[in-house]
Amino acid sequence: MLTKRIIPCLDVKDGRVVKGTHFVNLRDAGDPVAIAELYDEQKADEIVFLDITASHEKRPIILDIVKETAEKVFMPLTVGGGINNLDDIRALLNAGSDKVSINTAAVENPDLVRESSKKFGNQCIVAAIDAKKNTGGWWEVYTHGGRTATGKDAIKWAQTVEKLGAGEILLTSMDYDGTKDGYDIPLTDAVCQAVNIPVIASGGAGKLEDFYNVFAKTQADAALAASVFHYRELTVGDVKNYLRDKKIEVRL
Repeated sequence: MLTKRIIPCLDVKDGRVVKGTHFVNLRDAGDPVAIAELYDEQKADEIVFLDITASHEKRPIILDIVKETAEKVFMPLTVGGGINNLDDIRALLNAGSDKVSINTAAVENPDLVRESSKKFGNQCIVAAIDAKKNTGGWWEVYTHGGRTATGKDAIKWAQTVEKLGAGEILLTSMDYDGTKDGYDIPLTDAVCQAVNIPVIASGGAGKLEDFYNVFAKTQADAALAASVFHYRELTVGDVKNYLRDKKIEVRL
């Protein structure tokens, strides 16, 4: 049986880790390299590193921070933000990233998912989907760090990126992001039911029960969290030990 993964996420802006609510009201959470080292010591399964303003500011990702982080941690590193072409992906992989996460560029140029999957292997191409429920009652895909509504249905888009060759989906609920009210179970369940590739649930983790619920009530393969880890409310070990006691398979 595959174990469920616990993944801390580092949202980086101006070289610092930040965290907000609903993608706004950002506050500082520390140095990305030092925080990554801490999660490495805590035996996180992976770490996700998102340069959250790179696409909006139309600039390349901060490769020096990626390189320094990759040199100091031993867990798989997924990096996203400001990726526009195959050269950007190659540069990140060369800097030490194990996977790349593509959101805005995938929506604007779906062929990038297909081409990068063929070029580098689908195991290292993660399609990031930021979704928010709209007034029509369906989940809409947003790009540019949650700033731009696309009109795309998140469930259908998840199926599309799978067909294009993405090896995994990083699914963030903008409605639940930073609220600590628990993961968006309906959204996560709907996407998991719609695709056959691994889904990482993101947005809303606030307590131990939230991690259990997302695994017990959906087919999510991993749970991503930020503020509960950054502000030392929980450790990765706390979460894994709790899940093990609740009979959820995790790697200790």
